[in-house]
Amino acid sequence: MATKVAGALLSAALLGLSAPAYAKCETEGPNALKVAMYKGGFATVNSFIFSDGRSIIVLDAQRKPYEAEKLIELIKSVNLPVTHILISHGHTDHFTGMPWLMDAFPDAKVVVANEDIRKDIKDYAIYMDQGGATESEPILEPRLKPKSPENPDGFDYESSIRILKSHKLKLKGGCTLTLETDYAPNEGRHMTTVYSKELNALFLSDLGYNHIHPWMGDDIDRARVISWRNELVRVRDKYAPLNPIIYPGHGDATDMSMFDEMIGYFDNFLHVTETATSREEAMMKMKELYPDYGEADFFLLYSIINHVQE
Repeated sequence: MATKVAGALLSAALLGLSAPAYAKCETEGPNALKVAMYKGGFATVNSFIFSDGRSIIVLDAQRKPYEAEKLIELIKSVNLPVTHILISHGHTDHFTGMPWLMDAFPDAKVVVANEDIRKDIKDYAIYMDQGGATESEPILEPRLKPKSPENPDGFDYESSIRILKSHKLKLKGGCTLTLETDYAPNEGRHMTTVYSKELNALFLSDLGYNHIHPWMGDDIDRARVISWRNELVRVRDKYAPLNPIIYPGHGDATDMSMFDEMIGYFDNFLHVTETATSREEAMMKMKELYPDYGEADFFLLYSIINHVQE
């Protein structure tokens, strides 16, 4: 067998072909798949660094430049080449750090799972650039202003962000990340989640929040909140037999109990915002129900403003 393998590699070399780029995924030892979570301070948004002793894939790029710089420091500390920077969906807290990561890792490809998500990213950048930011959210970073005839030096979303041809991302050590995008509208119009068989871990991005008030501001209307809730039920039932570790887009890593927690949260939010006579009353009731939840003065506040009319 060794003679046959050596012969095949020699034949490939003679033909000017390269040997296979990927090894067999290892489940233990220094080259086993690992994940490091970077917990951003602004908006408590998470980014993830997958590594396997040979390469790195990064999931999401943070919102503020100083957070992106901290993420870059953590990535560099792993001391491996970055092949891909995967953006899960089109909200600024997950994609604004792209230019800084692109500068730090020029050989890495910035990728999304499909054309819909690339369009969401550009559309939201345009929305933010035209004054769509809430009072507590910073305006769009100048480096992310979309390229246009009026702004020829702007960020070129079409050429800078590539669309993956497969819903599999493989590290050079052979470990595979499985991407899923078949979701009804939820926190994002379109969403990517990542599952790792080797880690038995599900990375929900903003489909999942753990003890953080979910963002339901801007264009997330009541029908979309209900759609989001129903998707959580479906995903919970799908992954229940696997019982994976859950990594949310906001908040700490947790277990499958997060799904029921979030479903109950949405039921309460829908009831409170439908019955409250004022935004102040709705805020008070939600804070009483969830006193230990983060981002009350940002995510919850602007969700209440969006869902309770005065």
